[in-house]
Amino acid sequence: MFDQEKLLEESGLERSLIALVKVRASQINGCAFCIDMHWQDARAGGEVENRLYLLNAWREASVYTAREAAALGWTEALTRIETSQAPDAVYAGIAAHFSPREQVALSLVITAINAWNRIAIAFRMPHGAPGATHAA
Repeated sequence: MFDQEKLLEESGLERSLIALVKVRASQINGCAFCIDMHWQDARAGGEVENRLYLLNAWREASVYTAREAAALGWTEALTRIETSQAPDAVYAGIAAHFSPREQVALSLVITAINAWNRIAIAFRMPHGAPGATHAA
């Protein structure tokens, strides 16, 4: 999984977009360890706190680009696939803003963070203290 993470970081997707996707999926899954880690990663990468605070209400917030909104919609659809079944309208959103190669990379980022969330939750990984850094 670490090798896959390296490949996904080099996929051509913006690091800021990857960070938003990882935080949002982790919020949905209730993974404190991953929310903490990826929130810190996003901040270290230059993301502003306001955009992170508004992430769970991204549809109503005007601080995300159309590309980011499409990615967040796809993140929610794939993370909640048992109920969403990845709707055609949501897919059309990513198709409008991402090349086919980017669509695959984005989908792999989403599936990877969902796997990490499940591992962190299953093995009761504690979130770090404020300002702590993570190895993964």
